[in-house]
Amino acid sequence: MANLSAEELLAGAAGTFTVALPSSVLRPGAEEGVVGTAGEVVLRPLQIRDVERVSRAAKEQRVLTSVLMVQQALVTPKLSVEQVGSLSAGVVQFLLEKVNAISGLSLGEDDLDRAVKAPLAKACFVLAREFGWTPAECSELTVGQVLLYLEMLARNGQGEALER
Repeated sequence: MANLSAEELLAGAAGTFTVALPSSVLRPGAEEGVVGTAGEVVLRPLQIRDVERVSRAAKEQRVLTSVLMVQQALVTPKLSVEQVGSLSAGVVQFLLEKVNAISGLSLGEDDLDRAVKAPLAKACFVLAREFGWTPAECSELTVGQVLLYLEMLARNGQGEALER
């Protein structure tokens, strides 16, 4: 297998994807039983700097995160944040799924199943339940800190042992 050049590696981030917007998503219930396409939009994959910008701008507002991600990825038509925020929730959800997929941010069913069963995910779930921590607080812990807190719980008899 040949090594990729920097140009080849970066080329993937520059691509665009034409996505058909189903009529049922754009106008739910308006055309009962009619299956078709309302039109097309052009999306680009989000780059690391886009995700970082969205993350900083949205802080902990999940809805704003979705709106910003769709707004950043839309090439045609180009919409402002306010315009994307004015779209129906169904349209934003549909476009966000497409943005996540083309950006490599979505998990397949097998990936999700593996993530839920992962020992670190189980440990964070136990810590969140025992200490009342939020997922954001748990995500800031190092592996060493997670292990230390689990050991403290186990020694105090309060914690639930993780399956190995």
